[in-house]
Amino acid sequence: MGLFNRRSQDTSASTAVATLEVDPALAALTGDYVIDAAHSSIGFTVRHAMVTNVRGSFAEHEGTLHLDGGDPSRSTASIDVKIASVDTGIGDRDGHLRSGDFFDAETFPLMTFRSTSAEQLGGDKYRISGELTIKDVTRPLSIDLEFGGSATDPYGNERVGFEGSAEILRSDWGLTWNAALETGGVMVSDKVKLTFDISAIKQA
Repeated sequence: MGLFNRRSQDTSASTAVATLEVDPALAALTGDYVIDAAHSSIGFTVRHAMVTNVRGSFAEHEGTLHLDGGDPSRSTASIDVKIASVDTGIGDRDGHLRSGDFFDAETFPLMTFRSTSAEQLGGDKYRISGELTIKDVTRPLSIDLEFGGSATDPYGNERVGFEGSAEILRSDWGLTWNAALETGGVMVSDKVKLTFDISAIKQA
């Protein structure tokens, strides 16, 4: 079920005009939402030593969404991620990621995303574009999302869900640390896949 659907409607005997048909149930989703960090995840996957993937996530993050069920292009998103909460399951590796070799979490405690546009790709699939800031570098980022639906939880909260992903080159944000392997190649891939699994609660 998409956030909106288009159909052709006759406005005269000979002319068909594309008009916007809004599903009332989807229009009812319009409003402001807060991301429920306890039921959401922001993660990443990066190739390690050319042969395996390392996966991690950021345990502490917060954000807001504004959804427009009648016109998704007017929807927005804002997310702040606490760098020090990075977790790959290995303490020493997490400490290295927090250090000046990578994120320098003490100097730059937050990674942020601020949307600038949104569009429907078809069906339940959308793309939200904006600016991702890591350390002192801000660059454009587009995230492909799939709308997972809406529901009212046992506590009466109206929820919506989205899953999404994007790929970046970490060097574009100044994350250039690496080490050469004796067999050729490098320790850490430049390409990183970001993943988003978001549950958000509608505000009164």
